[in-house]
Amino acid sequence: MAAQQQDGGGAAQLAGPAAEADPLGRFTCPVCLEVYEKPVQVPCGHVNVPNRYTFPCPYCPEKNFDQEGLVEHCKLFHSTDTKSVVCPICASMPWGDPNYRSANFREHIQRRHRFSYDTFVDYDVDEEDMMNQVLQRSIIDQ
Repeated sequence: MAAQQQDGGGAAQLAGPAAEADPLGRFTCPVCLEVYEKPVQVPCGHVNVPNRYTFPCPYCPEKNFDQEGLVEHCKLFHSTDTKSVVCPICASMPWGDPNYRSANFREHIQRRHRFSYDTFVDYDVDEEDMMNQVLQRSIIDQ
């Protein structure tokens, strides 16, 4: 196992030959070996990736809702809140804008998130590989 050393900023760094051979090693999923898109380093030095499957409430400290749970929570507890907030479901999507604030979040969540994107989007598919497959099929079909 590679030794850990502290840099001046307090972030843990891998040391030794393993870090030099694979600088992205800390940012690669140990299960699927994909490079993390938006890694976050926590104070202990571990690297976490934001979860696309659970969401925080944008109005209160409650968190770890699945999509349906967030819709229900907002209907029950925030039906009168008018604060402009970022939709955590949209912000977690690859095409989502984490800075866009919805003026009417309650209506947005009821209209846009009545279904699960997981039904239509396979997050595990590499976009470039998928495009290459489509191009190959289009050449074969001609």
